[in-house]
Amino acid sequence: MSDFLKGQLQTAMKEAMRAKEKDRLGVIRLILAAIKQREVDERIELDDEQVLLVLDKMLKQRRESIAQFQAAGRDDLVAVEEAEIVVIQQFMPEPLSEDEVKSLIDQAISESGAERMKDMGKVMAIIKPKAQGRVDMSMVSKLIKAQLS
Repeated sequence: MSDFLKGQLQTAMKEAMRAKEKDRLGVIRLILAAIKQREVDERIELDDEQVLLVLDKMLKQRRESIAQFQAAGRDDLVAVEEAEIVVIQQFMPEPLSEDEVKSLIDQAISESGAERMKDMGKVMAIIKPKAQGRVDMSMVSKLIKAQLS
């Protein structure tokens, strides 16, 4: 089990403190708190893969908030959420290109023998571990639906 990401986050927190980057520091502390919360709740030590799941969830929450704030015309809050996304993404692996995502989907469909929409779960189960944290899974879901329908 590797604690590479947690170490990176701790280092980034110290650097943000020294540089007096208040906003960045706040986001990093939010990330560390979310990780700690999950560790305490589940009485486990999170590895890098589980930390990525926490980060991915945080990104998804921010994207949903942005959509709601835009609908409400709150551009000030949209800017805050977008700034948080930038900081969180610094700790995510390199995102997959659209071609890489389509290739993964094609591979998973042939691997699972999926032919109809009801087979979508099998396809997602194959893709999720390979793509988690590297692509918006709702986009992957839409692409799979388009291919299976």
